[in-house]
Amino acid sequence: MGRRIRNLQRYREITIAFSRNGFNYLVRDLGLYEIVSIPKRLFLKEPKTEKKSTGERLRHFLEELGPTFVKLGQLASTRPDLLPPDIIKELEKLQDGVKPFSYDEVKEIIEEELDKPVEDVFKEFHKEPLGSASIGQVHYAVLTTGEKVAVKIQRPSVEKIIQSDLEILHQLAVLAESRVDWAARYRLKDIVKEFSKAIIAELDYTVEGRNADRISKQFQADPTVYVPHVYWEHSTKKILTMEYLKGTKLKDYDSFDYLDKKVLAERIANSYFHQVLLEGFFHGDPHPGNISVLPTNVIGFMDFGMVGRLSPEMQDHFASLVIAVMRKNTEGVIRAIDRMGLIPDETDMQQLHLDVDEVREKYYDVPLSQVSLGDAINDLFSIAHKHQILIPTDLTLLGKTLLTVESIVEKLDPEMSIIHIAEPYGKQLLMNRLHPNNIASRIAGEIGDYGESLITLPKQLKEITEILKKGKLPVEISVPKVDLFLTKLDRISNRLSFSIVLLSFSIIMVGLIIGSALGGQSSVLWNVPAIEIGFIVALLMFLGLLYSIFKSGRF
Repeated sequence: MGRRIRNLQRYREITIAFSRNGFNYLVRDLGLYEIVSIPKRLFLKEPKTEKKSTGERLRHFLEELGPTFVKLGQLASTRPDLLPPDIIKELEKLQDGVKPFSYDEVKEIIEEELDKPVEDVFKEFHKEPLGSASIGQVHYAVLTTGEKVAVKIQRPSVEKIIQSDLEILHQLAVLAESRVDWAARYRLKDIVKEFSKAIIAELDYTVEGRNADRISKQFQADPTVYVPHVYWEHSTKKILTMEYLKGTKLKDYDSFDYLDKKVLAERIANSYFHQVLLEGFFHGDPHPGNISVLPTNVIGFMDFGMVGRLSPEMQDHFASLVIAVMRKNTEGVIRAIDRMGLIPDETDMQQLHLDVDEVREKYYDVPLSQVSLGDAINDLFSIAHKHQILIPTDLTLLGKTLLTVESIVEKLDPEMSIIHIAEPYGKQLLMNRLHPNNIASRIAGEIGDYGESLITLPKQLKEITEILKKGKLPVEISVPKVDLFLTKLDRISNRLSFSIVLLSFSIIMVGLIIGSALGGQSSVLWNVPAIEIGFIVALLMFLGLLYSIFKSGRF
């Protein structure tokens, strides 16, 4: 009962926030005033929103409702296939804006999670946080063994709040799909489920720690990239203790006079294409606050809560997409998208070709060194939004990541073309795919699958036989152009009926002729020569049937 009351109060807060930010039409469409028992008349008139854009009003709405909704907006900003560019731009401005929680609460959480007094773990612990966000905050500390660390502590009760909000969001999505056409068309319930999974993953700091370890292994042999060490003995689901990186953050761009910006730009670009096209696992939040520059121009990555994953097949398709974009090949672009299994059956392919051609023309006379890979990919995502093509989440995150990396590289070295750096990685990926050893591995894997199928074949045949014995074989037929099929079926049945009638009539006429011949009686009935007329009618019907058969060309 207490949970239902809390949820009802949260519904009221969401409804009021909708109204306050100019989304009364959603309150009406979803019938929220009925759920929260608020008089309908309060939502009949749109409030004054000071001529703010839809994106601005949406951003204020999310910020007003707190951590879950802010995080939802931040994730939605990575989905240009779902939202138009103006709203994406506003969602990118979302800030947590949450005050830090007290040191007493920090101390309580650490001692409860690690089952030790703070003094037994840390020789030094700064009470003021280095940064504070909606889910947690980070403190500088020194372990008793002397290592300098950054300790991330989860905000008290935030998991309970987020779980409750996600449950309400799921209920709202189900309600929206049943009452609003666009929600059903975009499968809003599945989108909320997908975003919920990503938010819940960020609540478990052990996931972030494993992400850091995995990316660290990618660069073990590369001294130009550094990932901080995770101290697992001092980490739990709610606490993450990592090596503290003391360097210059990219956001402090003005203090870079003493660094080699060209080298930094090249290293950042190479590190990301290595992650994306060779490893298939990449840091998904490369904003300047999450990248530090260490001595000798070493790149240091931080904050691994958001990562992207690309399967080997998706890597191949993305490499094909990049190469098709570079070559301005419309068919290649559409083929790469289609291989990802993204284009719905009802898509107008002719219009899709025209829209991709329009993007190609945009870059037609532009030198390759001046082409923005991030912009080109986002242009394609805009087309996807127009044609309701659902792009995999990791691919949209990749598009957002590349756009951010490209802007960083452009600031560091305006003359560098990120697309030139991407090309060798794409070609290497395709060459690796065609390497005899890799082809042999794929064939071996397929042989293994076929072998397994052969092993299970006798069992499957036995099951089919049992079904046939019982007379319960389900058959499902999918017929394209069913109207045409039914029309042809009608013609066949009509011709068959005509043939049967002709045969019956002929048999009757033959009977009459034989009967009259044997009985020696006249063939005239009621002064009408019935047999002669019947013979002529049968002959005409027979000739007509032959004519129709010859005319069809299918004798």
